[in-house]
Amino acid sequence: MKYRGKRLSGVILMAALPLAIGQAFAEEPKPQHKDIPSAEVRYQAGGSPLADVEMYQDINPKAPTMSKTEFDKARQIYFERCAGCHGVLRKGATGKALTPDKTLANGTDYLKVFIKYGSPAGMPNWGTSGELTDEEVDLMARYIQQTPPQPPEYGMKEMKATWKVLIPPEKRPTKKMNTYNIANIFSTTLRDSGEVALIDGDTKKIINIVKTGYAVHISRLSASGRYLFVIGRDAKVNMIDLWMEKPDNVAEIRVGLEARSVDTSKYKGYEDKYAIAGSYWPPQYVIMTGDTLEPLKIVSTRGQTVDTQEYHPEPRVASIVASHFKPEFVVNVKETGKTLMVDYSDITNLKSTEIGSARFLHDGGWDSSKRYFLVAANQSNKIAAIDAKDGKLAGLVEVGKIPHPGRGANFMHPKYGPVWATGHLGDDTIAVIGTDPEKHKQYAWKQVDTLKSQGGGSLFIKTHPKSNHLYVDNPLHPDPKVSQSVAVYDIKNLGAGFKVLPIGDWAGLTDDGAKRVVQPEYNKDGNEVWFSVWSAKNKESAVVVVDDKTLQLKTVIKDPRLITPTGHFNVYNTQHDIY
Repeated sequence: MKYRGKRLSGVILMAALPLAIGQAFAEEPKPQHKDIPSAEVRYQAGGSPLADVEMYQDINPKAPTMSKTEFDKARQIYFERCAGCHGVLRKGATGKALTPDKTLANGTDYLKVFIKYGSPAGMPNWGTSGELTDEEVDLMARYIQQTPPQPPEYGMKEMKATWKVLIPPEKRPTKKMNTYNIANIFSTTLRDSGEVALIDGDTKKIINIVKTGYAVHISRLSASGRYLFVIGRDAKVNMIDLWMEKPDNVAEIRVGLEARSVDTSKYKGYEDKYAIAGSYWPPQYVIMTGDTLEPLKIVSTRGQTVDTQEYHPEPRVASIVASHFKPEFVVNVKETGKTLMVDYSDITNLKSTEIGSARFLHDGGWDSSKRYFLVAANQSNKIAAIDAKDGKLAGLVEVGKIPHPGRGANFMHPKYGPVWATGHLGDDTIAVIGTDPEKHKQYAWKQVDTLKSQGGGSLFIKTHPKSNHLYVDNPLHPDPKVSQSVAVYDIKNLGAGFKVLPIGDWAGLTDDGAKRVVQPEYNKDGNEVWFSVWSAKNKESAVVVVDDKTLQLKTVIKDPRLITPTGHFNVYNTQHDIY
C-alpha cells in the first residue's frame, strides 16, 4: 500500500537511534545522555525531508504486526531522527545497520530496553529522557524489525518537472544594475524559514530575503562571481543573479529528495558553464547548465566501499568542489569513502577518476595552494588529502574524534610552514596538518600540532590571509557558555591558548533562546568576522560582527526576518576559496 506521511510536530535538532546499537546489545542497559545528547549524536540529526515522501509498506510475516497508521508514525520518527545515522534503507551509514536480519533475532522486548535506556556505546536514552513515550519506544522496536521502505528513485523526468527558468539568460541584465559592492555581500542561511538573507557587508543592511529550499546547506558562487547557487536539504537548487537591481532567483530545480552539495565549473575556459549538485537520496550527482540549471547528466554513486569492498546501496554525495587545475569536479562520496574526479570537458563521454581514502567522507576545503583538497572522513577520524593536479591520494592523516572542518583554515605556522586546521565534533582538540610537500616535506600530510579548544561540538574553524587570528565555534557543545561563545587564537602565539569572545552576550537578545554561535566568516577585506547567533524559529536571532584587529564588538544585525540564521558565506571569499 502507498501512503504519504506528515512531519512530526515539535521535532527539534536530535539525532539517530543508536550510533552502535549492534554493540549495545551486549551491554547492560543504563540511562545515558541525561541532559543533552553528545555533539556527534545531535549532529547526525537534521530531520530528513524524506519523512514526507510516499513509500511502500512491505508486510514481513516474520516481523511483529504493525497497522498502516503505526507504520506511518514510526516511519516519520525514523526519518526525522534516525536516517541521518543509519541510512535511508537502514543498511548502516555512520551508525550500524538496522535491517531485519539483525533486529528480528533480538526481538521486540530486547530492542525496547535499549531504545528506552540507551547505552554507553552512544545510544541516547530515548525513553527515560522523555523524547519518546513508552508507546513510541514499542513502536520503534517493532518498526526496525520490518522490511525497510524504500523511497522512490528520482531521475531526469522528475528533475525536469521541477525545473524552472524564472528569467531566461537573454532577459537578464547585461551589466550590473545595482550599486552594491557585490564582492562583500553575505549569503546567510535562514534555516527553518527556507530562505537566504543577502546582506550588504558594507552597510550591514539586508538587501533581499530570497525564497529557497528548506535548510540551505551551503552557498556557492560561479567563477565570475555573478551567480549565487544554494541548495537545501530538500535538494532544491536556487540560482540567484547578483547583477539584478534587487538580486533574486532566476532559475531553480529539485535534483533529488534530499541533498547537501552544489558547485560550478571554475577551470579556465569553462567559467560559469556548468553546475553540479549531489544528492543523499537517490545517491547520485547531476551536471547542469551553468546559466539555467537544465539537467544534462545524472550519475549514480552506488558501489563498493573502499575498505571491505562490499556493495553499499546508498552512498550519499557529500562535499563537492571545482578543481582549479583541470576541468574537473571533486565529488566526495560518504559511505564508500571515495573521491571522484569528474572530468566535465566532455559531458557526453563523461570520464571519472576514482580515489579511495576512508569511509564517511563529509566536508573539507582546499589548502592555500588550491592544489590539495582536504576532506574529513568523519567517523573514521581521518583527513584525506586529494591531489587535484595528479589525481591521486596525497595523504591520509589520523586526527581527533569526528573532524568537522567546514572548509578548514589555512595559515603559515612559524615552524611547520603552510598548514590547514580542523576542529572536531567529538573532542576538544584542533588538528593542525602540514600541507607543503615541496618546501616542508617532512611535515606534509602529518598532524604537526594539536591545540586545545573550549570543547567538542565544533562545526567551523576560520582564518584569513590578512588576519593573525584563528576562530573556532562550538555550537553543539552541551554547555551554553561554550555554545554561545567562540574561541580565538593568535596565530603567531598559538601556545598562549585561546581567548573567549562572548558573542551570544554581545548579540543582546532579549529572550531565552539557545543563542548558539556558528560559522565565523570574514568580510572581503579580512578585517571583520561575522557570526550567526542561532536560536529557535520562534526566538530572536542575530548576526554579530567583530573587529578582527581589536577583537571587539563592531555591530549587531537584528531583524525579525533573520529566522534561525546558521551558515553564511561572503561572496568574494567563497568565489576564490579563501579560508
